[in-house]
Amino acid sequence: MDPRPVGVFDSGLGGLTAVHELRRILPSENIIYFGDTSRVPYGGRSAEILLQYARQDVRFLRSFDIKAVLVACGTVSTTALPALQQESDLPVLGVVEPACRRAAVRTKNKRVGLIATAASVRSGAYERTLRRLDPEITVVGKACPLFVPLVENGRFRRGDTVIETVAREYLEPMKDLGLDTLILGCTHYPLLTEIIGEIMGPEVELINVGQESAWELKRTLQSLDLLAPEGSGGVDLYASDQPEDFALQAGRFLQQQLQGTVHGVDIHRY
Repeated sequence: MDPRPVGVFDSGLGGLTAVHELRRILPSENIIYFGDTSRVPYGGRSAEILLQYARQDVRFLRSFDIKAVLVACGTVSTTALPALQQESDLPVLGVVEPACRRAAVRTKNKRVGLIATAASVRSGAYERTLRRLDPEITVVGKACPLFVPLVENGRFRRGDTVIETVAREYLEPMKDLGLDTLILGCTHYPLLTEIIGEIMGPEVELINVGQESAWELKRTLQSLDLLAPEGSGGVDLYASDQPEDFALQAGRFLQQQLQGTVHGVDIHRY
């Protein structure tokens, strides 16, 4: 047993959907969450800049004596995770491998779709992982760069013509390709589940990367005897810009009323 907290980071609010899953799957764990709101979105950045940002994010989280890191960011998971893992003496998990394992198990016709940021799609990480798991799987990737800013601006509900128009433009060409499984390769995207599901149809299973990574973290902590003692864990939230605005939106991503305040962080110090 280990009472130390788990560190989680993303470029903004999206990683809180993974925190929501962590609270459900690992209710005893304490979580330190950092949203890098001063540099959101990460999706259009170069691999070099993303690694620089991710290193700073991890250094900040490690100031809390954490026991593990969950990179709740599809972009960083696809571009910088191997370097972060090599540099760390703590478990550092991303969202790619767990989601791909789930997709490989669930697909019946071996046609898997991926929607993610441009950087994630460009990296080819999901494709490489799925083909390693099952070389017969065909992967169709689609960058959806407008999803993150729209979700962070509250445009994710059914009936919102802006997000529904954008989603149809991205997804309707994919629907015609005979996919039976679709990986939501960004932790912002679970808030779009209803809209995406309606467009893709009930025959397409949606894979929530935050949920799969939460289960993977539980398995990792169990295997290393790092689970927290039984009790009620909590969440402390930090943001690198406009923590008051972050607080106003955080409850929506956590799917519960926000408890406490969001603390500001000068991430450039790390």
